[in-house]
Amino acid sequence: MDLRARVNEAVKQAMREKAMGRLSTLRLINAAIKDRDIAARGEGNEQGVGEADVLAILGKMVKQRRESAKIYEESGRLDLAEQELGEIGVIEEFLPKALSEAEVDAAVDAAIAEVGAESIRDMGKVMGALKAKYTGQMDFGAAGGIVKAKLSA
Repeated sequence: MDLRARVNEAVKQAMREKAMGRLSTLRLINAAIKDRDIAARGEGNEQGVGEADVLAILGKMVKQRRESAKIYEESGRLDLAEQELGEIGVIEEFLPKALSEAEVDAAVDAAIAEVGAESIRDMGKVMGALKAKYTGQMDFGAAGGIVKAKLSA
């Protein structure tokens, strides 16, 4: 079952269970996907966005909520931070399992070998290869630091 179908099925299930918090988050996911579909159609892509794009949307939503939760915690608004963390949990149900540090390190080594990167100037190629294979599975900010360290050495 593709990601869109899984989200739509989860919406129906949340409606049956009357889980309003979960339903709200699932509707936000659907809205973000549909919004990106509309933008893609405007650019001439009649099929809308693909699976990788949906994973990127979900990853971005998680990142935004983590940042918001951090700000809320710093401001003493623990109720809002808790809400954001709850939304992260719902969104992460649809993302592939995150890679461990060792797996990220191995993936970076493989990407460097794959593109034949030799210097820091090749960092963009390596990051592109990582994003193509591991969207939604790793924090690309952290992976960028690892790539930079390996290419600088």
